[in-house]
Parts: sequence; C-alpha cells; structure tokens
Amino acid sequence: MMDDTVRTGRALVAGGAGFLGSNLCSRLLADGWEVVCVDNFQTGRARNLAGLADHPRFSVMRHDVIESLGGMRADRIYNLACPASPVHYQADPLKTLRTCILGSMQLLELARRCGARVLQASTSEVYGDPLEHPQREGYWGHVNPVGPRSCYDEGKRCAETIFMEYARREGVVVKIARIFNTYGPRMAPDDGRVVSNFIVQALAGQPLTIYGDGTQTRSFCFVDDLIDGLVRLMESPDEVSRPVNLGNPAELTMLEMADMVRVLTGAQVPLVHRNLPKDDPMQRCPDISLARRWLGWIPLVDPAEGLARTVAYFNEERRLGGRDRRRASETMFPCPQPAPAFSARR
Repeated sequence: MMDDTVRTGRALVAGGAGFLGSNLCSRLLADGWEVVCVDNFQTGRARNLAGLADHPRFSVMRHDVIESLGGMRADRIYNLACPASPVHYQADPLKTLRTCILGSMQLLELARRCGARVLQASTSEVYGDPLEHPQREGYWGHVNPVGPRSCYDEGKRCAETIFMEYARREGVVVKIARIFNTYGPRMAPDDGRVVSNFIVQALAGQPLTIYGDGTQTRSFCFVDDLIDGLVRLMESPDEVSRPVNLGNPAELTMLEMADMVRVLTGAQVPLVHRNLPKDDPMQRCPDISLARRWLGWIPLVDPAEGLARTVAYFNEERRLGGRDRRRASETMFPCPQPAPAFSARR
C-alpha cells in the first residue's frame, strides 16, 4: 500500500511532455510536488504542457536523458523517456535502444547521487507474444530478440535488468511498472496506436483500419487510472522492488473496440483490413494480483466512459485546429539546441 507519511518535494519526470508523462506531471502538481519535466521533444509535445506552463512549481528542461543531468537534485524520478508506439520507436531503433539503456543508467546514477527513489515505466511488451494468459509478473516472456519490435521489447527488458542491479548493488530504491495499453486525453493523433487511430479515422469519416482479422485482444486502461497506479507504486514500501503489472484486465477485441468507437462518434463508416504486423501479439492481458495486494490499486474507469472522454478530447482538438495550436504551443518552452546546463532550484 502507499505510504501515508510521504512528504512532497521535487519530482523529476523524464519524458514529461509525452502522453503519460504530461498526465503524470499534472497529477504530481495537484499532489503538491515541485515538478521538473525533462524531455527532448522527439515525440513529446509542448501542447501537452500548455495548461501547466504558468504553474509556479513547474519547470521544463529540454534535454536528452542519454546525457548526464549534472547537478540536478530530486526526491522522486519517474523514467518515462522513450517513444512507446511502434511507429515512433521503429523510426530510429538504435536511438530507442540508447534511450532505454543509457537513459536508464543516467537516471539511476542521478538517483544514487541524490538518494532519490526512481520508477521505471516498463511495458507489457516485455512479455512479447505471450504463451501465458493472463500474464503474471513471474512470466519471462516470448520475445523475438531480432524482430522489428525488438529495439523496444529488448530495450525495456534490459532496462529492467539495470534497475534491479542498481537496487541490489547500489541500494537505490527502484520501482518497475509494466504498463499495459493505456488511452485517454493527450494521446497524439498520429501515434499509430489503435485507440487514437480509430477515433481520428471515425471523426474524419474514414474507414477504420483493422490489422489482421480483428480477433486479437488488448486490455485498455484509462490514463487517470494508470497514473494513479504509478504514483501508488512510487510511494509503496521500499521492499516493493520487483516488477508490477499496471493495466485493465478486461479484454476487448479490436472488432469490439472499433464498434465502441463507431457508436461513441456516431460515425457510420466501414472497416478495412490490413495485414497483421510482424510479431504483433494476439493476446495481451495483465494479471494485476500484485497491484491489488501491494498497492490497493484497481482500474476504476469503465471503457465506455474512458472512450467517451477520449473522443471528447479529440473532438476539442479538431475544433481548436491542431495545426495552428501546435505552432503556438511550440513557443511556450523555448530552448536553443544544444540545451544549456540546467540549474535546478533547491
């Protein structure tokens, strides 16, 4: 369970301009933390931080985590610094590997110097195309180490190894969250993942693209639930150091998800089928017994409610005009390249 005696301080969120990272920044600010968002804006979006720009306890550092953070100080470090959708992490596989491995080592070194807790945002992708269903944390996975997805799958698996070695050898308090499919406001419309794809296509009156026959399943967790799980895991007792699944154990097929999106958007559009990508898993569903027992956590938002809120977000994005808003938002956090040294407040 969460430690009720925890006191707020400074939280560093690596990848804080991304979908999950920006939602985490909002939650931590609401909880009273001073928040430093670190992001190289490779896939993170300044527009995700628009509502936080003027907050007195929020600051942004344009920086790549594979480089040292120097004299930064923090009490909590959340590592969400890696592209999470196939279209993005496959665009530069070597960069993805460097972010997973070198970025983890830089943040763990910072945690060691500061005496900070550090959380690794790992992924259900470490299970690959699983032969066990649902997936327990003790399952070692079924991953193709040389396939087109392996830069992300194996990068995250290696990052977990690094985190555990820092816990065993350096005494760093580490937390590892294996995150399953998550959706909600601040998703990028072009991230190539099924929920955003379906909603964007439906709102544009385009056919919904189904890869394979559509019977493959995923477990979709609304972002607010997932962020609550991350915070609970970070504040759990020190001995909770092994990986913990965070996701919604209620499975949906791609066909069921497509039908829900069509109903919620009112789009009368057909489905079109494309070939299933190589190594795309047929089933993905978490066993969340450990999260229930150790964190007192379960997802609370029903898929219909979560999807309705996500559709409303994308509708608002369309109303505001994504392109014009993007140009305006990129000026919110100006920073020349390479980024200057950052002197954090303490």
